[in-house]
Amino acid sequence: MRASFSAQALFAGLLAAFVGFASSFAVVLQGLTAVGASPAQAASGLTALAIAMGLCGVVLSLWRRLPITVAWSTPGAALLAGSAVPDGGFPAAVGAFIVAALLVLVAGLWKPLGRAVARIPAPIANAMLAGVLFGLCLAPVRAVQEMPALALPVVLTWLLVGRFNRLLAVPAAVLVTAGLLWWQAPDLGAVSLAPVAVFVMPVFDTTAMMGLALPLFLVAMASQNIPGMAVLNVNGYRPDPGPLFTATGLFSLAAAPLGGHGVNLAAITAALCAGETAHPERSRRWWAAVVAGIGYCAFGIVSAAAAAFIAAAPPILIQAVAGLALLGSFGAAIVAGLSEPADREAAVVTFLVTASGLTVFGIGGAFWGLVAGGVVMVVARYRR
Repeated sequence: MRASFSAQALFAGLLAAFVGFASSFAVVLQGLTAVGASPAQAASGLTALAIAMGLCGVVLSLWRRLPITVAWSTPGAALLAGSAVPDGGFPAAVGAFIVAALLVLVAGLWKPLGRAVARIPAPIANAMLAGVLFGLCLAPVRAVQEMPALALPVVLTWLLVGRFNRLLAVPAAVLVTAGLLWWQAPDLGAVSLAPVAVFVMPVFDTTAMMGLALPLFLVAMASQNIPGMAVLNVNGYRPDPGPLFTATGLFSLAAAPLGGHGVNLAAITAALCAGETAHPERSRRWWAAVVAGIGYCAFGIVSAAAAAFIAAAPPILIQAVAGLALLGSFGAAIVAGLSEPADREAAVVTFLVTASGLTVFGIGGAFWGLVAGGVVMVVARYRR
């Protein structure tokens, strides 16, 4: 049966959930705290986001039978971390979260946006994906340089196992990483396993709408939803983006009163679930996204203990595992992006701008890479 479950999808989904949660939960907590959340409210927001993105990913993947991975807005959390507490305190921030979710919902119902996303040229989309993945693919090298005693066992495990079975290389590296994390974990006996849920009555403040809601919406669409669709397109999936954006808006709306700033389509973890890491057959990769969604929900339920456990390891070690898993996706994206000589210059510009980490108006390099590459491509084609 072509759509049957596979061990490869299981490992890819677990890795996606592990990387998605572990690599950025600290940014989420920092962002919520920066706009006035108490420790309990920040923990509630983390729990709400993890469960919302998990359930949204499971629902969309089962509904569409496609590897649709959902993540919290890491750029949005970074934007919050650089913001000040609004005049109305955290309730005003929650009001801004609700408005931002409503804007995403409206964008999902607006057909021209979906058509614009679907028309992104393949060389530009592939080069953008390569730029997004480039930083993570460098992480194994950085990890070996910074902490060879921890990173070398992970990299050597991946290399040696991959020599005999390429499909088992990343799962083996994950198991070694889990062992290292367990070895370094603090005493979790005093950490409560109960999920935290704190309802916040929203306050709709005009200043917070302009200073938080609108930037959160733009960041979610430009830095996450559009690149997330591009990752799906690169891997051969072309769903109608409107219903996907609408779904993420609805789940963001549900998480907002509990302190969640928003969920959206994933980009980096989407490459784990939509690429060959999940399965050689495209028709069987959606199981990886389902597993990732279940994993996110599990992390949300025990987010306090999970945060304490994962925080025991340096972030670069977690990123190194993701980088090893994404080397294949990075190579395929580079080859596809540069395959057309006529569009090669535009693809290179897209890659460089995306990989540069450029941020303008709070919008990340993935969006500006698409813009820069698109401009170069239009000028080149006009010249021809």
